[in-house]
Amino acid sequence: MISSKKIATVALASTLLFGLTACGNMSERDRNTAIGAGAGGVAGSVLTGGSTAGTVGGAVVGGIIGNQVKK
Repeated sequence: MISSKKIATVALASTLLFGLTACGNMSERDRNTAIGAGAGGVAGSVLTGGSTAGTVGGAVVGGIIGNQVKK
């Protein structure tokens, strides 16, 4: 059964991801960083069962990877 904490975490990460992608004047690198952070946050949340540390850690790692793409 999916807990309400897990649903809330995924919903928050998704909202942040969609909110950041709405910025049309972002550079390609900024956009990659935001997408990487959003995807990493969702993946970290899912892999750790919705823990806050997993979500934040995934967002950090995803953001760094997204920033370094096409460097």
